[in-house]
Amino acid sequence: MKLEMFITFDGNCREALEFYAKVFKTEIGNLMTYGDAPPDPNYPVPEADRERVIYAGLPVGGMVLMFSDIPSGSEFICGNNVCPTIGSDDKDEIARLYDELKDGGEVYMELAPTFFSELFAMVEDKFGIIWQISYYEG
Repeated sequence: MKLEMFITFDGNCREALEFYAKVFKTEIGNLMTYGDAPPDPNYPVPEADRERVIYAGLPVGGMVLMFSDIPSGSEFICGNNVCPTIGSDDKDEIARLYDELKDGGEVYMELAPTFFSELFAMVEDKFGIIWQISYYEG
């Protein structure tokens, strides 16, 4: 199991990535924009979001800090923009973590396949912490 951090921004993610890459003397990896995501007729990407960052990784101190911009028009609350992320190559463990973290909390995304993970979920636990849970192959 891996524990990482996901940090969101409101349109200035690229600027933040460049700043943190310089500070931590590392390279930005896997930068993708909302426009790079596979088209989904149920969720079309607004023109204003096409160049916003949907994902980028920055290796720092043995872990990867993950970054993205929120979609335009979404509420951005500074201080609520850091999210612990749990990844595992054990599907049963992913399901268990999902079930336990959602108990008494709120589900933002049900545990299901996405274009970037075979299983992914986002839940707010009963203490108000928003967790991302993701399956990855060994």
